[in-house]
Amino acid sequence: MTPRIDAHQHYWRIGARAGHWPPRELVTIYRDFGPEDLAPELDAGRIDGTVLVQALPVEEDTQYLLDLAGQTESVRAVVGWVDLKAVDAAGRVARFAAHPKARGLRPMLQDLSDDAWIDDPALDVAVEAMLAHQLRFDALVMPRHLDSLHAFALRYPDLPIVIDHGAKPNIAMDELESWLPKMVRLASLPNVHCKLSGLWTEAGALVDGNAFRERSRPYVRVLADLFGQQRLMWGSDWPVLRLATGCTSYSEWLAECEADCESWFGSAALADIFGGNASRFYRIGTPSHHT
Repeated sequence: MTPRIDAHQHYWRIGARAGHWPPRELVTIYRDFGPEDLAPELDAGRIDGTVLVQALPVEEDTQYLLDLAGQTESVRAVVGWVDLKAVDAAGRVARFAAHPKARGLRPMLQDLSDDAWIDDPALDVAVEAMLAHQLRFDALVMPRHLDSLHAFALRYPDLPIVIDHGAKPNIAMDELESWLPKMVRLASLPNVHCKLSGLWTEAGALVDGNAFRERSRPYVRVLADLFGQQRLMWGSDWPVLRLATGCTSYSEWLAECEADCESWFGSAALADIFGGNASRFYRIGTPSHHT
């Protein structure tokens, strides 16, 4: 049976994040979050495992996540951070890849001052190392980065790439028309995948629950149509999901996405979107690769 995988969640120690997001005023997520906090949600949703994704651009935090993954059976893969433009980028990538649950890397592109940071041949060495170690690339981007991400994906057609949170369109500001053509262009590239995650957080302060869903659903449908049954993977984005105005419930986001995907694709597709695609993309259940 295909395992059910949450393709995107975070753990963090708030004391290690001084000067970094989240700020203190985001009280619902301004605290430590660890496996003991998520375990009841995984049990209720019948989720077998997760992909643990970095949320702090320092290698010490990535090492913390790797150590935690080594002690936590439910963590099946880790997406970490290294400086991909460092002089010794290849060695940094190799050291990360040596951990048995290391599966991907994610520069925090949304926080960088240069929107075209990713469209740079200076990444060649790091990407070659990622390919050698069969690592995946998580793209934490916003719509303003999508042209550069397209150029990056064309430059490295053998690198498996996944767009986090559907590129975080501003649903509250009705960004569908400007976001859509760029996503269409990216979806035409076979090495590009997408996470069905984070969208309710982008819907803004929509107080009415039904309006919240009505505003979000067209974006969910676009991702389903563009990436289809084989390149779309569900993720909770927990605990950031707790910031969503219309819903703070892990189980509610999961159930909503399952119902939508079943109605659009049929029940047979759920095994892929809610586990199979993430397992294949992140090579969950296969040995780590070293060269």
